[in-house]
Amino acid sequence: MAICTVYTTQSLNTISTPTTAKTNLGFHQKQVFFFTKKSSLSTRRNSYFSCSAGDSKTIVIGLAADSGCGKSTFMRRLTSVFGGAAEPPRGGNPDSNTLISDTTTVICLDDYHSLDRTGRKEKGVTALDPRANDFDLMYEQVKALKNGIAVEKPIYNHVSGLLDPPELIQPPKILVIEGLHPMYDSRVRDLLDFSIYLDISNEVKFAWKIQRDMAERGHSLESIKASIEARKPDFDAYIDPQKQYADAVIEVLPTTLIPDDNEGKVLRVRLIMKEGVKYFSPVYLFDEGSTISWIPCGRKLTCSYPGIKFNYGPDSYFDNEVSVLEMDGQFDRLDELIYVESHLSNISTKFYGEVTQQMLKHADFPGSNNGTGLFQTMVGLKIRDLYEQILASKVGALEASKA
Repeated sequence: MAICTVYTTQSLNTISTPTTAKTNLGFHQKQVFFFTKKSSLSTRRNSYFSCSAGDSKTIVIGLAADSGCGKSTFMRRLTSVFGGAAEPPRGGNPDSNTLISDTTTVICLDDYHSLDRTGRKEKGVTALDPRANDFDLMYEQVKALKNGIAVEKPIYNHVSGLLDPPELIQPPKILVIEGLHPMYDSRVRDLLDFSIYLDISNEVKFAWKIQRDMAERGHSLESIKASIEARKPDFDAYIDPQKQYADAVIEVLPTTLIPDDNEGKVLRVRLIMKEGVKYFSPVYLFDEGSTISWIPCGRKLTCSYPGIKFNYGPDSYFDNEVSVLEMDGQFDRLDELIYVESHLSNISTKFYGEVTQQMLKHADFPGSNNGTGLFQTMVGLKIRDLYEQILASKVGALEASKA
């Protein structure tokens, strides 16, 4: 339903004028004024309505994780499920963190840093500290986008460490907010239609961060180690606790298939899915609610030492009932993943083999040979299904109100 405000004014003419009003929080709100002329002996009094797009169908997804934990890869898998390449806003700041596709807009919550890199050093805080972030603006702008109102969002420049001029963000069908704090502020948390937490063990996180920051950002090994140690107290205090609020958690751990493994190349990945979430049905293996341990047939699924093992069953996570699907090991041939897919249910595919197709499409993405890629892909499909269910429910409610 559109949100309208009624005003009255005196005028000699009847006018209909579309305008764009910009609020002090950086919102762009389209207003259309409808005038009705009334005659009297002394004046003509006109009434008009200011309407905003309150009937928006934007849903909001939150993705939380520490730096270097695979948020970017997950976003690429998610946007691929909806189709269309995700790209920075055309003609805008080349250092923008925003990605826009036909259906989704992904905004990085680093853009709501209230302190630039120099400011954080001067105050002795990390980017994980809530004092370095503007949660009021984050809440107001995410709320505006959810309600169909465009905003001028700040840009945090990761190259210069400065806060660049803002960029205009239009409300999309699906808004993904990814970063350190999507579930930290209860007001923002209440706006989320679905939430995911990427929980990477310290051993795996260290290996991933070294690979990314040394290869892509030119950081030294010593600086990476120092950064991790400096961030750990704030991570434990402000980031890690958010996983208790997540509807789905992808937990990445060292393998248990290799005794005393120190290389960290083989991973054990757990998909923890909260029960009772509206529009979300957890994935299950073989028999829903049962406790399953499964080693796939070696003639149907090629895998080198130490092999692959799946586990599935009910569990408790932060006092919530959950279902947990676990994969330990890695694939040698992604085209054989169809064998595993055929034994999974509630995966929200539109056709047989869609999970395998998505994995093959992005075989070069990190984690495509293990459970990180598999579970990220399945969560992406679940989010698509959730969006379609929410959309259908809103359409149904609108039709019912007209009946």
